[in-house]
Amino acid sequence: MAVNLTNANAALKTYYLDAVAEQLDKGINPFYAAIAKSENDVWGKEVKKLVAYGVNGGIGAGAEDGELPEASGNLYKEFTATLKNLYGTIEISDKAVRASANNAGAFVNLLTAEMEGLLKSAKFNFGRMLFGDGSGILASVKSITAGKVTVDTAKLLAENMRVEFLDSDGDPFDPPVIRRITGVERDTNVLTLDGTMLTSTGVPEGSLVSLYGSSDRELTGLKALFAGTSLYGLPKSSNPWLKPYDSNIGGELEEMDIQTAIDKIEENSGGTVNMILCSWGVRRSVQELFASKGVRLDNAELAGGYRAITYNGIPIVADRFCDNGTMYLLNTNDFTLHQLGDWQWLEGDDGSVLHQVPGKPVYTATLVKYAELLCERPCGQGRLTGITES
Repeated sequence: MAVNLTNANAALKTYYLDAVAEQLDKGINPFYAAIAKSENDVWGKEVKKLVAYGVNGGIGAGAEDGELPEASGNLYKEFTATLKNLYGTIEISDKAVRASANNAGAFVNLLTAEMEGLLKSAKFNFGRMLFGDGSGILASVKSITAGKVTVDTAKLLAENMRVEFLDSDGDPFDPPVIRRITGVERDTNVLTLDGTMLTSTGVPEGSLVSLYGSSDRELTGLKALFAGTSLYGLPKSSNPWLKPYDSNIGGELEEMDIQTAIDKIEENSGGTVNMILCSWGVRRSVQELFASKGVRLDNAELAGGYRAITYNGIPIVADRFCDNGTMYLLNTNDFTLHQLGDWQWLEGDDGSVLHQVPGKPVYTATLVKYAELLCERPCGQGRLTGITES
């Protein structure tokens, strides 16, 4: 069978779309695999979710012949958040299409390679968004020497990412400073960039590194629960139930640190902690802590086929994007990814998903999802920071 754009479009819309959607739903990380995905509470371009807090006020005890408790329903507040636009694009040259026109196997390999690259990038970016605050800020600049940029952490950065440097207030420079990362030295947090060499005069210490085009447009991740003065359109100062448990232990991790956090969270919220997320170094600290006591931690299999060690039956999951020295204690049942629908290709008027780039001999196809992450019970979550890592 001869290969052309028509059957390439058909392959992307049928075989590849289902495979990619499934892998993105299950393969990003155990936390993402565990949370619900729903099209409910989506109104136009926003998520508007009515959440109850406190307890029903119509419950009480009384005398045998006394008055019944006065009716008093639940207390409600409305969370409001804008759906985020999540994109992933592949690119295929016209030359590659023509070169494999008479070889279906070669063209399948070409499409598969492009989709695998898209999946790898999508997993990386959506995985880090879950631990972010929606700002798109990836790191801050410590110094620039001979064009090489030293940042506070390279944890959220990777080769071939297109980034924009912002001032310390998060505003773009004039003219904008946009570069592509060509190298990441993770042990020293040093970046090598393409383009004109940067200087500490043009990009001073304290400048911020943002994914290009994503500033303040990313999912509202876990860090947003613990930062800022408002959440989902509500001020935290007048809504104390929005505040999660947050403790800086500033040293070696002890079992009582974990248990105290769990007890406080469950006591304050009435919920149940069912997943612990942490950095790799913190997980090693947990293993070292219990090994020193002669305690062997059990294992559990999680949604998506993941495996994890457990503490009192709660899985402890290490994630590359969790801040160093940090442990999150979560109830995944309180989180929902609200979306207009699952992943779809952007289609033209004729139903095609491959589109020629104007003026260039290449075709692109773009996956899109409109979604936002909400936690309906922020006080049912917790965080420990300042943990000494092993």
